[in-house]
Amino acid sequence: MRGRSVTVVPQWNLMSSGPLWTLKRTTPPCWRIFMLGNRAIEIVQPGLATTVQDRGRVGCYNLGIPQGGSLDQYSAELANALVGNTSGEAVLECTYLGPTLKVTASIDVAVTGAPVPVKVNGTDRLGWTRINLSAGDELSFGLIGGGSRFYIAFAGGIDVPLVLGSRSTYPTGVLGGFRGRKLCAGDVIPIGARPKPPPRGSQISDDYKPAFSQEQRIRIMLGLYDHRLTEKGIANLTGQEWTLTPIADRAGLRYDGPGVEWRERVQPFGAGSDPSNIVDAGYAVGSIQIPGGTQPIVLHRDAVSGGGYAMVATVISADMDVLARAAPGTKTRFTAVNLDTALAARRERTSELAAAIGFLA
Repeated sequence: MRGRSVTVVPQWNLMSSGPLWTLKRTTPPCWRIFMLGNRAIEIVQPGLATTVQDRGRVGCYNLGIPQGGSLDQYSAELANALVGNTSGEAVLECTYLGPTLKVTASIDVAVTGAPVPVKVNGTDRLGWTRINLSAGDELSFGLIGGGSRFYIAFAGGIDVPLVLGSRSTYPTGVLGGFRGRKLCAGDVIPIGARPKPPPRGSQISDDYKPAFSQEQRIRIMLGLYDHRLTEKGIANLTGQEWTLTPIADRAGLRYDGPGVEWRERVQPFGAGSDPSNIVDAGYAVGSIQIPGGTQPIVLHRDAVSGGGYAMVATVISADMDVLARAAPGTKTRFTAVNLDTALAARRERTSELAAAIGFLA
C-alpha cells in the first residue's frame, strides 16, 4: 500500500468457474485492522451501485478487457482537482442512490457529477466544493436530482491495487477496484497519503459545471457499417428523437424511437439472420449498434470489445461524458459530424477541463 510505513501485500488465488478463469483476491486478516488505524473509509450502506473507478484500463482491448473507468470523466477529474489529487487517482462512482460512509481520519473530500444532496453527520453541505471530514464523520446523500451518476474524491485517492495499470472496477470480469465488485456494507477502503497541498480554490465555478438535462444532442460519426442502412434508416437515426430506456448501465445505453431500416442482402457465411448481423468485428468505445434491427444501443466503457453486430456510427469522444449524464427518459438527438468537427470538439473539451482546474489554482 503506497504512502505507508507498513506494507500489506494482496494475495491472489486463481479460481475456476466453469470454462473461464478469473483472479480473486483474498484479504489478509490484518487488512481491516490496519486500515482502521489509518486513512480509510468504511461503507455503512453501499448505495445502488458504488464502484472504484479511475481514468480506465488502456491497452488491454485486444485481450477482450474493456477500457472501463469513470463514465463521466470530466466530473471525476474535477472532483480529484478539488482535493489536490492528480487526474488519474481513483474515486467512487455512485449510481442513482449514493452510499453512506464513515472516515477513520481527517480527510478532504469532494462530490461532483449529478446534482445530489450532500450531508455530513446529517447537515447539508455543497457539492462541487472541497469538504473537510474529521475522524468518525459520516458522509451520506439524498435523492439524485437529475442525471445518473456522481463522484466522490478523497485527498490521496483510493488506494486499492493496480490491476493491468488501473484501479478501475470491472465487475463482469471480477477485476480491479475493491475485490473486483461493487462495494458492500462493511467494506473498509484504504485511502492514500495526500500527494500535495490542496489548491487555493475550494469550489468549481458554475461556468464549468456540466448540465444534466432531460434533452441531449449527441454528436456521432457515421460508419463503419452505415452503408447497410437505407436513406430512411440514416434519416431516422440522425434526424428523429430517441428516448433513453431504463436499460442503461456501464456497458451500454438502449434507446427507443422510430426505428431504422436496413438494405436487403443475402447474409454472408458466418453472420446470423438478424439484419444487423455481420461477421464478427471489433467495437470502438461509443459504437452504436442496433441488435434486432430497429432500436439502437450505444456501447460505453464496460462494453465488450467485439461481436457480430454492425456498428452504424460512433459517438465522438467529447460527447461520451455527456452521454453518461443521461437518465432514463432523456430525449436524445444524434447529429452526424465529420472528423474535423470531432477533433475540434475534443480540443475544446480538453481546454475547458484545463480552464476549470486552472480556476482552482
